[in-house]
Amino acid sequence: MSAPHFVIAIDGPAASGKSSVARALAARLGLLFVNSGAMYRAVTWHAVRHGLADADTDPAAVIRLMDGAEWHFGLTHTTTPASSTITVDGVDPTPFLSEPEVNAAVSRIAAIPEVRRRLVDAQREYLKAHDLVMEGRDIGSVVFPETPHKFYIDASPEVRARRRAAQGLTDDLAARDRLDSSRATAPLVVAQDAQVIDSSELTIEGVVDAIVAHLGQRGLPVQASVDK
Repeated sequence: MSAPHFVIAIDGPAASGKSSVARALAARLGLLFVNSGAMYRAVTWHAVRHGLADADTDPAAVIRLMDGAEWHFGLTHTTTPASSTITVDGVDPTPFLSEPEVNAAVSRIAAIPEVRRRLVDAQREYLKAHDLVMEGRDIGSVVFPETPHKFYIDASPEVRARRRAAQGLTDDLAARDRLDSSRATAPLVVAQDAQVIDSSELTIEGVVDAIVAHLGQRGLPVQASVDK
């Protein structure tokens, strides 16, 4: 890449393990971890709080709600790895991002084109100052299509359902998949040049090992970190 910083894109459906893998990979390589899904969940949480997350919600109303709030997408070095942060009107929504109401509405809110445009802009800002690992559903296909470091993490429906249940979540994964894959703007797809890894029978570290091995073959510019 010609940019001064590089990004490792980790995509995949809900409960595939991509967030845990991306976080562990960033910790191993000493990179910034960016959870793009948390951004969409933060917007959804804000919409839920204001009664604007129903199936018949006017997308324009969600955008007006965003315009009326102060959004800050920052980072913290107090965690390992260093990670992205979010505040909405000075409030950290992280403890509320997995609430049932948020789980039920996030795919609808994330499908709003203007929401995606704004958050993609915020995601791209991170690369201006940091080497990073970013996870989501369109990181390799839309946010950073030029990165040579693209991975798509998947798992069988049964394994994904068990993982979701272990998290105490009850959202309908099949419905989430349909919404995420069929939306008009930035649908969930496997980027053409992405390395697909099935995590069904692998531990998080096993998936990270596979990614690190592939990165080494591709000549990732942090070879010293990869060799650790």
